[in-house]
Amino acid sequence: MPPSPSRRPAPRRARLVTLAAAALAVAVAAVLVVSGALGARHDDPWEGAAPERLTIATGGTSGIYHGYGVAVGDVLTERHGIPVEIAESGGSVENLQRLADGSAQVAFSAADAVADAVAGRGSFDEPVEVSALARVYDDFVHLVVPAGSSIRSIEDLRGRTVSLGAPGSGTALIAHRLLDVADVPVDRIDVRDLDLGRSIAALGSGDVDAFFWSGGLRTPGLTDLAAETPIRLVPLGDLVEAMRERHGGGYRHGMVPQGMYGANDEVATLAVPNFLVVPTDMPEPVARTLVATLFDARSQVARTVPAAAHLDRARAIFTEPVGLHPGALRYYRETKE
Repeated sequence: MPPSPSRRPAPRRARLVTLAAAALAVAVAAVLVVSGALGARHDDPWEGAAPERLTIATGGTSGIYHGYGVAVGDVLTERHGIPVEIAESGGSVENLQRLADGSAQVAFSAADAVADAVAGRGSFDEPVEVSALARVYDDFVHLVVPAGSSIRSIEDLRGRTVSLGAPGSGTALIAHRLLDVADVPVDRIDVRDLDLGRSIAALGSGDVDAFFWSGGLRTPGLTDLAAETPIRLVPLGDLVEAMRERHGGGYRHGMVPQGMYGANDEVATLAVPNFLVVPTDMPEPVARTLVATLFDARSQVARTVPAAAHLDRARAIFTEPVGLHPGALRYYRETKE
């Protein structure tokens, strides 16, 4: 008697189909597991190394560093839930000192102050281990006087009352260097060490004849001052080459455009790059995500800080004399077009 249909062995072709289906199911499951893992990693850009909080060292409230730091901090909190403290400061030098003592994890600083920090000279007793995330925008050196002032050159500051910037600021560093290369002894000036906000108030009240400021265009505090008191910028462009020869190639020629702060003509001056810097030992995923946040939020930040619009991948990697953090370098390589 032939076997019943229920006990008849499955045809070879049917067995092969069953085995193939099983293999496909295993493969699909494997793909789902891998995809899930990759998705989880994508959902956590910090790769498990998210900081509990960050302190960003900025500057005075009238300058761009502070506004930039506030805007970036808001994005980090809004998008990633990272509590951010914005630390006001005297500026570049103090910001780097905060990185050195651990009281800040991220800082804005001008290239000349960074050069001193990594070399352990000037205001730094020993080298500071910092790396750059990006070149964010360039500062322009302003020598600000009332529009009707008789001061026409830096040499005319002899015998005048002048604010050279807050102690520990990039402005003070540059102001002293400019006076030195121009052969204007500091002891021939009645010096005031005021931050930008106090310098603006002092010029408006007539307590100073001039003040130095190193900042981006346009600086909000100066825009407000020009709306109330006509001002003028003293040209400094003829000192650029001497500054480069004596203090390095971080300085370059810059031009403040006509119309800025009510100027009738463009003004030749000195420019210096600004960097966002972090401790060299910052975890790589943290540094990478901070750089990604800078670029992802560029348009949002630029609504309140126009200087943020100058952030550019092609220029951001030029951070001499300090190297890029490995996490930042990874970001630029991954997003290279």
